[in-house]
Amino acid sequence: MSSISGIAILGSGIFAKEAHLPALVALGSNAPALLAVYSRSEKSSHEFADAAAAAGISPTPAIYHDGDPSMNLDALLARSDISAVIVVLPITLQPSIIRKAFAAGKHVLSEKPVAPDVAGGISLINEYNEKYKKNLVWRVAENFEAEPGFRAAGELIAAGKIGKVNFFKAIVVNHIDVENKYYKTPWRTIPDYQGGFLLDGGVHTVAALRIMLPKPLTHLSGVASLNHEYLKPHDTIHAVVKAGSDFHGIVELSFGAPTKTTPTADQFVIIGSEGWLTVNSANVEGTGQVLRILVKRAVKVEGKPTEEVEEIIEKPKIGVEAEFGSFFDAIRGKETLDIGDPLTALGDVAFIQAGLNSGGASIDLAKLVSDGK
Repeated sequence: MSSISGIAILGSGIFAKEAHLPALVALGSNAPALLAVYSRSEKSSHEFADAAAAAGISPTPAIYHDGDPSMNLDALLARSDISAVIVVLPITLQPSIIRKAFAAGKHVLSEKPVAPDVAGGISLINEYNEKYKKNLVWRVAENFEAEPGFRAAGELIAAGKIGKVNFFKAIVVNHIDVENKYYKTPWRTIPDYQGGFLLDGGVHTVAALRIMLPKPLTHLSGVASLNHEYLKPHDTIHAVVKAGSDFHGIVELSFGAPTKTTPTADQFVIIGSEGWLTVNSANVEGTGQVLRILVKRAVKVEGKPTEEVEEIIEKPKIGVEAEFGSFFDAIRGKETLDIGDPLTALGDVAFIQAGLNSGGASIDLAKLVSDGK
């Protein structure tokens, strides 16, 4: 595990074009050559290759698709000059493709979630650990986990910047209509997996929380609902969660707001014994999208009234680039960020699954991850 001859991207959808290609370009010489792209359709493979060329990737990646047996996925995986693949395919399809890549001797970076459900994730992880882990790197691409902003907030909390964490809240409310570019992808229009957008997007929120909070969440009690029929099976989860006896919080996830203007901004708020912090997305002129951390602390000086001290920290949103770089470093045997562990990513799926199925009852998250039910 010391070199990477070349890579392929399996999947040619929106996120592959709009996030993966720019990340590879940003990494420059630190990224291996993108030699091939696979999609089920020839048209989408061509579109991705054209987008790669337009982004400055040279030579243009070779095109593979299911319409030509001589240029299908098996043909791509048989190439000896491709040592790693990035899997960006529909949620229910990914586990079978990951298994094919392992069997072909390829390192794998697979987009979140790790699997459609906890039981499926356990099966895939066990197979990897037993058959392939010794020789192959597998990471789950969860860009929120890799974002410098969330990681910086976690470091501030770990350093005691706001004292002992007492409680928190995470609010994500989105409006998804039938014209949304992500909704219009066929596999999302008729999802054959639990939670719909809640699984696909909700794991991001859970990953951000686990990066920031000082201890893992242990129990969840929640309710799920469907507010727009076209977003079935569910579009909203409200949950009360706790980390043992240490702290507790509220997580609100919804893709079912009725208007594009939502009643609340997406935000994370973490309250400690000596202060609090928030993390929000923002656009900064000349910088682009950032994660903005606002910290307020109560400072006590003997003989004087308590003062509030404010600090603002901004970090660029480069999570995809960071997760790619870490994956490539892992293959090369270099030290990497502590991200992408499949078992950790399984915990994110467990949170969403618990929120969908709780019905108000308390669910032990660690037990769900260990036995799948």
